[in-house]
Amino acid sequence: MMNESELMAYFEERRSQVDRALDTLLANDGADPLRLREAMRYAVLEGGKRMRPLLTIAACEAAGGDAAMAMPAACAVELVHAYSLVHDDLPAMDDDDERRGRPTVHVAFGQAAAVLTGDALLTLAFGAFAGAKGGRGRPFEAMLELATRAGIEGMVGGQAIDLEAGQDIRELERLEHLHALKTGGLYQASGAMGALLAGADDALVERLRRYGLAFGIAFQHADDVLDDDQPALRKAALVRVEELVRECLGLVDGLGAAAEPLRGIARWVSDRAERAMAGEIED
Repeated sequence: MMNESELMAYFEERRSQVDRALDTLLANDGADPLRLREAMRYAVLEGGKRMRPLLTIAACEAAGGDAAMAMPAACAVELVHAYSLVHDDLPAMDDDDERRGRPTVHVAFGQAAAVLTGDALLTLAFGAFAGAKGGRGRPFEAMLELATRAGIEGMVGGQAIDLEAGQDIRELERLEHLHALKTGGLYQASGAMGALLAGADDALVERLRRYGLAFGIAFQHADDVLDDDQPALRKAALVRVEELVRECLGLVDGLGAAAEPLRGIARWVSDRAERAMAGEIED
């Protein structure tokens, strides 16, 4: 079993690989009207946990692949995530002026540039799959997975529910439905895409898709433990995190040492929620 220092070292190594690949995809070496290339780099390369790419790579490794095979999908899912944040921060959506301790893209570059920056990141995400190699991998299916989970059946649909409901959702079941779409969609895609690019069979793809969904919901519930001001809801969210983490561990049971990073990632979100409940960390 991975200890904490081994898991953190794994995170750091894989994040560095993803950051290098993203830096290459986002090279600012051409004409730059409205400073869009600069804004794209600003949105993607400055901060972020890279949890979706990490899960994509770990799923690929668990299915018998490696980081290089997973990298096109790992970059693609991070670009989609970044585009969603740029658009979510706009005045017409969540109207946020700051993200990760810096001005949001529309504040730094203007609203028109922010809209186009998100558009450009989304289209680049699907172009990233051009880097997927042949062999036993299933890149077309991986690309379709991302398109499905990022769209109205997943992340975009979840954002619509969030905008419609505002801050009024206080029941855990309704929150979990929102989390399954808005956050879980991309994590669901991450698990499935990793398996698909490793050339896994349909049964394993489905297991890792379900792992991604359970992890994504747990990840968002852990943030609820950090953010929510209602003690009862915070406690319910923590209980649910533990249930979802057990589900994640069960889904990778029998996959051997190659799945140890996935086990470590699941335990990490459980630890994050428990420490948040104890007041040991802040969002």
